[in-house]
Parts: sequence; C-alpha cells; structure tokens
Amino acid sequence: MKLNHVNLTVTDVAAAKHFLQTYFGLKIGGERGEAFAALFDDDGLVLTLMKSAEVQYPKTFHIGFIQESEEKVNEMHRRLTKDGFEATAPKRAHGWTFYVKAPGGFTVEVLA
Repeated sequence: MKLNHVNLTVTDVAAAKHFLQTYFGLKIGGERGEAFAALFDDDGLVLTLMKSAEVQYPKTFHIGFIQESEEKVNEMHRRLTKDGFEATAPKRAHGWTFYVKAPGGFTVEVLA
C-alpha cells in the first residue's frame, strides 16, 4: 500500500497548478474553473488543489519532491530562486534539502 492522493487547500489554484506543473512536472488531469484542479505524476500520485480564501497550514507542514541527486537539488534551487521564489539555501539535514514557499500558501521541500 502506498499513499497516492493528497489534497491541498490553496488561495490561488491557477498559480499553484502552474508552479507544480512548471517545476515538478505534474500533469493536469481535470479542472473546475478557478476552484479545483487535479494533477498527476508518472507514479500514480493524484494531487488535488481546492481554493479557499484563507489557508493556514501548521508551520512545519510541507510536501516533498525527492530528486535523484544533490546536483538536481542544486539545479532546482537555482531555477526557483532565479525565477523569484523565496527558497532556503540547500543544506545537509536528513538529506541534501531546501524548502520553497509555493504560490497558494503551502511549502515544498526538495531533497536528495
């Protein structure tokens, strides 16, 4: 058994969808206007986004995208910061990792 569905509440479905498609390769599976989107990866994940005027996740809440190497983590960090996203510097913790604030009000961890 594996976890293969996550729903995130976001303030901006379109921006969150674009971010996840552009940087993490998720594919759009369905939409209902500006209020809902379903995204898929190549391994069976279904990530849904639902709009809310207010989003409050606990401080340590995040979703993660594991990369195949530390260099891929570094490449993702360069790309995201170049494009203006606020991301912590990669560091050695439970792996080579950094966190980035995503549009819509949630945090993403990128690690190897």
